[in-house]
Amino acid sequence: MSKSVAVFGGSFNPPHIGHVMVVVYVRSVALVDEVVVVPCFIHPFAKELAAFEDRLAMCRAAFGWIPGVSVSELERELGGESRTLRTMQTLASRHPDWSLQLVVGSDVIPETPRWFGFDEIKRIARLLVLDRPPREGASPSRGLFPDVSSSAIREACSRGDFDAVRELLPNRVLEHIRARGLFAQQGDG
Repeated sequence: MSKSVAVFGGSFNPPHIGHVMVVVYVRSVALVDEVVVVPCFIHPFAKELAAFEDRLAMCRAAFGWIPGVSVSELERELGGESRTLRTMQTLASRHPDWSLQLVVGSDVIPETPRWFGFDEIKRIARLLVLDRPPREGASPSRGLFPDVSSSAIREACSRGDFDAVRELLPNRVLEHIRARGLFAQQGDG
């Protein structure tokens, strides 16, 4: 009997309420036994990120209270630039009893032809595509999840405008950002 596991990866820089809603939705409606949240180690497009340890701590704060959800350190263990294919291959080889699904937003589907090894990813895991608000210039969608921008959150935090993001971040994530002074340097140079 295989265990159905949904993998939800991302930079989580920071994890926000939209991410939490995705995980709760997947646990509530998708036929999965577990959701594994996988923060990337080094972004494949050289995107500047908070330290992995901070993003890992924020993911644990954001998702740790949800039954059937775990936060994985796998990409730190693998090291180097994060690649979805490598992560999925590793999970499949370590857990041959898992039936894998990969959680992706509908907004990134047009980008998948540029993903490294996308055909192999689809062979390893069934795609669980969630309706997301479209990116600028894309056709409209019903947008099941709120349009929350991590970059806008980081910008507000860099200005010290924590009231602007209070309802966009889990309380413990906001506490971590404030305590560690994360994103404070953004826009200084």
